[in-house]
Amino acid sequence: MIEEPFIKICGITNEADALLAAGLGATALGFIFAPTSKRLISREDARDIIRRVPSSVATVGVFRNQPLFDVIDIAAELGLTAVQLHGDESRDDAKFVADQMGCVIKAFVAGDPEVNHFRSYGATYFLLDGPEPGSGELFDWSITEGVPEHSAMIVSGGLRPDNVGLAIRQLRPFGVDVCSHVEAEPGRKDPLALRDFIRNAREAFDELGARHSDNDTEFFDWGSE
Repeated sequence: MIEEPFIKICGITNEADALLAAGLGATALGFIFAPTSKRLISREDARDIIRRVPSSVATVGVFRNQPLFDVIDIAAELGLTAVQLHGDESRDDAKFVADQMGCVIKAFVAGDPEVNHFRSYGATYFLLDGPEPGSGELFDWSITEGVPEHSAMIVSGGLRPDNVGLAIRQLRPFGVDVCSHVEAEPGRKDPLALRDFIRNAREAFDELGARHSDNDTEFFDWGSE
């Protein structure tokens, strides 16, 4: 099981970024194995980085419509904490991976009704992304009003240092996930953006922990975006 707060820095391609993110307080690192990604990492490079990462930091492999045995082979070889399925994987395929690996995060486009059935995918957590997954595009947070189990929800898509705190306070998710908006260029993180994102996320999660019984929710004003 992954511990809270779940603050995942995705698209890690080098050791310096991995160690910096962990040192700044990230609790999870994402390694993308989808062949078409600009942030693709080889299993050899990922293995070398993971060996240096503190054991308290979760390591998540991100896959998209890839052969299931390749997913399981990579995850097992690297000792990944979780597998994130970010494509059109069927319920049966996702359950197969979950049975082998234990912890699966199933990604959905925000608004997809399938998110209401994420448990049937064998997933422990679900991730909500924008209409074009991986694009860093913000989605309308009010979509999550009818989504069950916010305690298993990871929010992605368009999160930045200046809005991650608001997302956490309003949506009360299990965790947050960021990639492009803390980068200097694809595959290379911006240290200042990384620092601000993690700091703001931690502050918001700490605040929620201090007043978890407050049930009033106000959603993002899209007219000001």
